[in-house]
Amino acid sequence: MSLFGRIFSLNAVMLVVAVLLLLFGPVTISSQARASEAVIVVGGMIAMLIANVVLLRVGLAPLARLTRVMTTVDLLRPGTRLAARGRGDVAALIGAFNTMLERLESERATSAGRALQAQEAERHRIAQELHDEIGQTLTAVLLDLKRVAKLAPDDVRDQLTQVQETTRNSLDEIRRIARRLRPGVLEELGLASALRALATEFTTAGLSVRKQVGKDLPALGKDAELVVYRVAQESLTNAARHAGARHVDLRLGGDGGGGVELSVRDDGKGLRGAAEGAGLRGMRERALLIGATVTVASPPGGGTAVTLRVPGGQT
Repeated sequence: MSLFGRIFSLNAVMLVVAVLLLLFGPVTISSQARASEAVIVVGGMIAMLIANVVLLRVGLAPLARLTRVMTTVDLLRPGTRLAARGRGDVAALIGAFNTMLERLESERATSAGRALQAQEAERHRIAQELHDEIGQTLTAVLLDLKRVAKLAPDDVRDQLTQVQETTRNSLDEIRRIARRLRPGVLEELGLASALRALATEFTTAGLSVRKQVGKDLPALGKDAELVVYRVAQESLTNAARHAGARHVDLRLGGDGGGGVELSVRDDGKGLRGAAEGAGLRGMRERALLIGATVTVASPPGGGTAVTLRVPGGQT
C-alpha cells in the first residue's frame, strides 16, 4: 500500500470508529450539549488526534531517517546507507536513494581519478620544463657570470659574485620546486627513501621533522605509493604554512594486516573547528582512489594529526 493509502486508511478507520460510537454507543448528545457530553466529545477528539499523531509518526519515521542521512551524507566518506525497512513507497524511496548514492560515489571516484591523473601529468610536464628549460638557462647564466667575473675589475667582481649567488639560489629553488612537482626519488629509490628526503627537505626549511619509517614495509603499487607521498607532502606543507608548528612527527609502518599506515602529527594550533580546505579534500579524494581512508583530528595534546590507512592488496 502506498504512503497516501496508509495515511488515508488510518484516518478513515478512526473516523468510522468515532461515528459508530456515536451511533451505537452509550454516548448521546442533546440538542444543547450538556457539560458532561461536551467533555466526552472533546476527550474523544483529543484521543483521535493523539492516535493520529502516533500513527503518522510511525508511518513517516523512515522518511525522517532518510532526511537525516541526506543532510549529513558526504561523498568523500563513502559507504553511508540507510536500511530499507518496511514496504511500499517508503522502502522504494530508500532503495532508490541508496542506488543514487552508489552511482554518485562511483562517478565521483572516476572523475576525481581522471582529474588527479591529469594533475600529475601536468605537474610532470611543468617539472620537466623547469628542469630542462629554465634550469639549463640559469646554469648557462652562472657559467657566463663566472667567466665574466674573472675578467672584470675588482670593484665589479664583487657585484658579479653577488649576482652569481642570487642566480645559484634561484636555480636551487627551481630544482626544489621541480622535485616537489615530480618526486623522482619516489620512482628511483622507493617510498621509504622518498619520505626521508621529504622530511629532510622540510627540516632544512625551518621545521623540525622527526621521521620514523619502518623496515620491511608491505609492497605497494605505484598509485598507492604516490598517494602516501602526496598525503605526507600536503600534511607537512599545512604544518609549515598554516599550523604555525615547530615540530612534526612523521611515521610510516605496517598495520599488521598487509597494509600501511602513515601518521603526520604537528604541535601547531590545530583545527579549531575550521572547515576542511582544498588540501584536506584533495587528500581524501586521493585516498578514495586506492580504497584508503584519511582521518584528520586535533588530539588532546594540541596540534593536528593526519592518519592515512592503506589496506593490503594495493599492489
